[in-house]
Amino acid sequence: MPKCSVLIIEDEKNIQTFMGKVLKRHDYRVLYADTGTLGLELIRSQCPDIILLDLGLPDMNGDDLIREVRTWSSTPIIVISARTAEREKVIALDLGADDYITKPFGTSELLARIRASLRHSNRLHTDSSLYIRPYKHGGMTLDFSKRLLRINNDEVHLTPVEYKIVAYLAQNSGKVITYSTLLSNVWGPYADGDNKILRVNMANIRRKIEDDPAQPKYIFTEVGVGYRMAEDEDE
Repeated sequence: MPKCSVLIIEDEKNIQTFMGKVLKRHDYRVLYADTGTLGLELIRSQCPDIILLDLGLPDMNGDDLIREVRTWSSTPIIVISARTAEREKVIALDLGADDYITKPFGTSELLARIRASLRHSNRLHTDSSLYIRPYKHGGMTLDFSKRLLRINNDEVHLTPVEYKIVAYLAQNSGKVITYSTLLSNVWGPYADGDNKILRVNMANIRRKIEDDPAQPKYIFTEVGVGYRMAEDEDE
């Protein structure tokens, strides 16, 4: 099986080197760019399987690069951000980034994010609305064909809206989904931008699925940004 290729667009040499070593050790093929211009050239010429993108590049804003790439490619983009500002993460995700990871980060976190984004992009290529295999994590199983959620083999009754929220997060498991993406996918493109309806539904969902809603095992809050469902254990 050919190796997955990862393009690292990052101008800090030490971070570039750190990520490159980790990825090569796990059998990824690694390409490097330290400017957005070179990054765009490599995306066009090499067609990498996934892009790791630093937002603060010397020649352009990472957001502009995401916007440009999304006009012609759906290659997964994970933003590597030193910026902890929630608004910047939300903008990058809403422009089409698949996920973000905040500096400093550990090896296992980096690899998990890459796995989740690659798996999701592969699933999109084979996805048929008739068949998508169940989501499994810990004691939870979500069978999309039967619209059935079980925790430790006990059926959990969700309202239609609650099911839509859980199903969308499960299909994107391991990735952060912004509040606005979730609102428009569940309530439609004209959804009110108010997160209150989402928070109320999420509180009800957590009461039904979590042993301790304050210490969730399945659906995590990314403060100010959105929600992330625990990674599917199918691998």
